[in-house]
Amino acid sequence: MPGVGPRSAERIALWMVRAREDQPERIARAVIDTRQSIRSCKLCGFFAAGEICEICGDSSRSTELLCVVEQPTDILPLEKTGAFRGRYHSVGGKISPLDHVGPEDLRIKELLDRLGREKITEIIFALPADVEGESTTNYIVDLLKDKPVSLTRIARGIPAGGGLESADELTLCAALSGRTKISSLKR
Repeated sequence: MPGVGPRSAERIALWMVRAREDQPERIARAVIDTRQSIRSCKLCGFFAAGEICEICGDSSRSTELLCVVEQPTDILPLEKTGAFRGRYHSVGGKISPLDHVGPEDLRIKELLDRLGREKITEIIFALPADVEGESTTNYIVDLLKDKPVSLTRIARGIPAGGGLESADELTLCAALSGRTKISSLKR
């Protein structure tokens, strides 16, 4: 399992073998039940117990803002910030010819269908800042160039608490080109 190293896996396996109660069976049943009951939201691709997820079903969220992400799991850190109150769309990957992933393998058609059905005024791209992520963003932007929708991307650069010495050239370039004006202090 991701995030479980060899030592942790060994401890878990030994605990399951030694457990006297029915906890291992309850855990196994919970995993099976979760796997069978959770599906992809038909609108955004996030995790849902029904047809649509809680985010898409939340009437208090803006229907005009749509944040495009690579994977459903990318929605989780954005949601933790509490800063975005729009909706999401997971494309389910990124264009990668070397991995035999083309635009037809992604949920791009579903994104275009949403634009036809919903009154979206801004699409915010939050795809990775790597070659495939940029390629995917550029491909979708090209498809949307004649649509009456504002196209933006999340800011990039040095992370909070990070220093210049640990940043790579691409990150520093993005940080420099995406710089913002600082208001002068009144004394």
